[in-house]
Amino acid sequence: MSDVVFLKGLRFYGFHGVHSEERALGQRFVLDVELEVDLRQAGRSDALVDTTSYSAVYKRVRAIVEGPPRQLIESVAEEVVAVLLAEFPSLTAVSVTVHKPEAPIKGAMLDSAGVRIRRQRSGQTT
Repeated sequence: MSDVVFLKGLRFYGFHGVHSEERALGQRFVLDVELEVDLRQAGRSDALVDTTSYSAVYKRVRAIVEGPPRQLIESVAEEVVAVLLAEFPSLTAVSVTVHKPEAPIKGAMLDSAGVRIRRQRSGQTT
């Protein structure tokens, strides 16, 4: 599948992290989401019902990242992917990158630390 709907640079404030300060004060998180879906019918019909609404996806991702705290951003990423695959049946696979711009790494100067995962619907091959 080469068709992708994507949302890049989603910015949220959350309370995820291992350190108590992260969970008390919170910090910014930036996500990139890629949704693998067949877009041929949407391209022909020009109808929203034939594609995946990135507005609806944004709202689900926001609810997760701004929701209950997790220790690990791996857990945040896994929940995002699982929820999107469960709630949007037309998706064949989902990739998510979670950037942590203010990662507490002593002495580090970096744009962000993070994780990227990709999961595909059971029975799908790539």
